[in-house]
Amino acid sequence: MKQLFVLLLIVLSLASCKNNTSIDRIAENKSQEPVVFDGIDTSIKPGDNFYNHVNKNWYDNAVIADDQAGVGAYRFLNIPQQILLQNILDEVSQAEHNAGSTEQLVGDFYASGMDTVSINRRGIKPIQSILDRIKEIADVPAMLEFVAVQLKSGDYSMLAPYVSPDQENSSLNILHLAQTGLGLPDRDYYFGDDASMIKIQKAYKTYLTALFELTGEEGAAKKALVVYNIEKQLAASHKTRIERRSIKDNYNKIAVSDLVKSQGNIPWSTVFKRLGANIDSLDLRQPAYYTSLNTMLTTVSLEDWKLYLKANSIGSHDDILSKPFQDASFKYGKVLSGQSEQQPRAQQMVRRVDQQIGFELGQLYVKRYFNEEAKERALDLVNNFQKTLERRIENLDWMSDSTKVKAKEKLFSISKKIGYPDVWRTYDVTINRSEFFENVVALRKSEFDYDLRQLNKAPNRDEWHTTPSTVTAYYNPALNEIVFPAGILQAPYFDLYADDAVNYGGIGMVIGHEFTHAFDDQGAQYDKDGNVTDWWTAEDYTKFKAKTQQIIEQYENFTVLDSVPLKGALTVGENTADNGGIAIAFDAFKMTDQGKGATEIGGYTPDQRFFLSIARIWRVKMRDEFLRNYVTTDPHSPPMWRVNGPLMNFTPFYEAFAVKEGEINYRTEEQRVRIW
Repeated sequence: MKQLFVLLLIVLSLASCKNNTSIDRIAENKSQEPVVFDGIDTSIKPGDNFYNHVNKNWYDNAVIADDQAGVGAYRFLNIPQQILLQNILDEVSQAEHNAGSTEQLVGDFYASGMDTVSINRRGIKPIQSILDRIKEIADVPAMLEFVAVQLKSGDYSMLAPYVSPDQENSSLNILHLAQTGLGLPDRDYYFGDDASMIKIQKAYKTYLTALFELTGEEGAAKKALVVYNIEKQLAASHKTRIERRSIKDNYNKIAVSDLVKSQGNIPWSTVFKRLGANIDSLDLRQPAYYTSLNTMLTTVSLEDWKLYLKANSIGSHDDILSKPFQDASFKYGKVLSGQSEQQPRAQQMVRRVDQQIGFELGQLYVKRYFNEEAKERALDLVNNFQKTLERRIENLDWMSDSTKVKAKEKLFSISKKIGYPDVWRTYDVTINRSEFFENVVALRKSEFDYDLRQLNKAPNRDEWHTTPSTVTAYYNPALNEIVFPAGILQAPYFDLYADDAVNYGGIGMVIGHEFTHAFDDQGAQYDKDGNVTDWWTAEDYTKFKAKTQQIIEQYENFTVLDSVPLKGALTVGENTADNGGIAIAFDAFKMTDQGKGATEIGGYTPDQRFFLSIARIWRVKMRDEFLRNYVTTDPHSPPMWRVNGPLMNFTPFYEAFAVKEGEINYRTEEQRVRIW
């Protein structure tokens, strides 16, 4: 079912390590002024709440637009990015271009989605053939065959196959099957009984009812309840998000022949044939889900399943149908996001173009907006941070020499991707300026085919999993790579002319964070080649697990919205990376001329400016509804705790701001958690 919650991506990266200090660069470029940290609230002590000390005045005055869930840096920096992309799309969509060219593909796709008159005129007609096929389903095998066929055009329901490396043989892509089948953001939403959860459940049932009403169904509310109850049964078999963090427990290699024998109600051979997947084994990531589905195919009536598929198929397409369907989707979604208005059509289409054909659009973005010098400087920084982490590993007092050797081998095997791909992805698709619905479906099919073509082959190491314009970054353990797209190489994370303190506390923290992901609770289980192996000594790994448990326990004591606790076990990987990222960035900064000196800028020492920059890159204001959903589903801590949490553990911060015992966030030396 349609997932309306916001999926997250991590945001991380760095600054310059050239011979000239950044203070010298500012002097050389007279048009640039030193970065000023405005909005400091001196009534709040740094040791009480450093995030609020730096950001509270900004936060109190920041206004979230009615059509947004938040404002500021982090993921919300993608909002101004969309304006840049819209500039490109408005221009190229107004002209004719050669068929199949980058400009034609993105321009005509954008134009087709902006033609709301034609979209609204068509109403439900674009999916009527799908609904007719559901009506004709005569038995369970035919139903699963329908499900498999629909998967190929992006209409996911009760099966969730995908292609990625085998975690025990990373040189080969295999098929994986994950749990799925839900319309609410997570299994826990079906079983929560507090006021906020009940409100979301009611909104979702209303949404399902609206979908049936819009197709002229009688008894819409009753049918919506049938669908909801099927989903709730499926949800009961789902692993929690915390359980899904266990790498080894979510890897279950099984022969197709054994799968066919154990789950006889699912016609697996037909499903794989329809998908075009030529396999003799696969990874069944969450077996309990498929065992439950196999049982439910006999305990739930075929007619009820057909209602489920109808709601799912409409929900998979509601945002590309006429306005009544879009309105129904938004009415539900705003309960999760807190938005009171839908985003302008142009903004919706910019996001869709970037999501579905983003590497074509990315080429135009890079040509127009990306400074190549930023790529060179960022790569220098990444290389220097790699050496800094090597020194930190050598100095660890809890890790044996033999494990240190393996850790450094992995560290220097990490590949780096900066700015944009060396090899641009192409799309085997025809885009028609007058057929928006068909364009979306064609791109979904193209995406499925692109993934399937990689099955049973070595992973494509030129591939990127985010578009160049996106403000994010990531570490991929299966390929042992870190990626920093062009979108994050801008303020407040990266500034070509800022002093090193600002950049090392900005993009530097992000770069350190991504490197640390190679050694967090999940990344540490992968070796240098991307295979899950026991490369640690047993004693070292026991010590490491004890330290990550300290991180879990620390963050479980943090709250948002007065009383909503963070999920320490869900966020432990990101929290470990935040703690490591700051430590690595600070060590690297102290090797620069500015870091070695004591020259103040704007009344702050170099070390103070480093920490002020860290707080500034997480300057974010979210709606309460969005934040509540974020804490429930996101593996990152909320922005305040991405600052305060790590700094509680970092002694140089205490020294920089003279944090004293008795201040709210003070921790004794013994209480401060140190891993990397």
